[in-house]
Amino acid sequence: MRPDDEFFLTFATRTPGARVLDLGCGTGRLSLAISGKGCSVVGIDPDLPSLAAARAQPHADHVSWVAGDSRALETTERFDAAIMTSNVVQEILDDTELARSFADIAAHLVGGGRLAFDARDPRARGWEAWTKARSSKVVHLPDGDSQHWYQTTRVDEQTGMVDFSSHEVTVDGVEHISRGPIRFRSEDQLRAMVAGAGLAIDDVWGGFRGEAVGDGVGSLVFTAHRP
Repeated sequence: MRPDDEFFLTFATRTPGARVLDLGCGTGRLSLAISGKGCSVVGIDPDLPSLAAARAQPHADHVSWVAGDSRALETTERFDAAIMTSNVVQEILDDTELARSFADIAAHLVGGGRLAFDARDPRARGWEAWTKARSSKVVHLPDGDSQHWYQTTRVDEQTGMVDFSSHEVTVDGVEHISRGPIRFRSEDQLRAMVAGAGLAIDDVWGGFRGEAVGDGVGSLVFTAHRP
């Protein structure tokens, strides 16, 4: 298991039988792992193909899957822990929308309920490594190898907006390209948003093993709680 998966799995399952929100759950890999530890999990994602893939996985009926964003939560629903993984906060481009997401999470946490999320630290300038030469990797599949890489196409350091493309050359030689912007925000910006949602910040690390900011993997890993 990857270090980030281990971190979020441990965080979410610290309390036996916890009620856990996985906001931006994607295809549900981590939601299902948390459920497998005896927790009650709600996985939310706006991407319908990803949710369809999640629902098709073994034991998917043990998780409640919801299409949408933080506004899709039931008014009375409460959680002991919430996670936002895989840099999902960077896919929420609008500051107002991200601030609202944090506020929605806070409103649905019990007193003492905890939040963890990660984002890439803009000071690490990770987008500079998103070239074919530096990011290319080969994935070995049963029927052959596929190639993957990222390519940065535009950077606006004032706003933190980065446009990039994701490339996959399949086993049969067909190249698939997906494009989309993400947004890099500083530690101070994220701290202000989390605090503005009424959450108390516990820790900010630079990686998933408790490294200091700047000494880890170029990440900002936040944990916070509802007082």
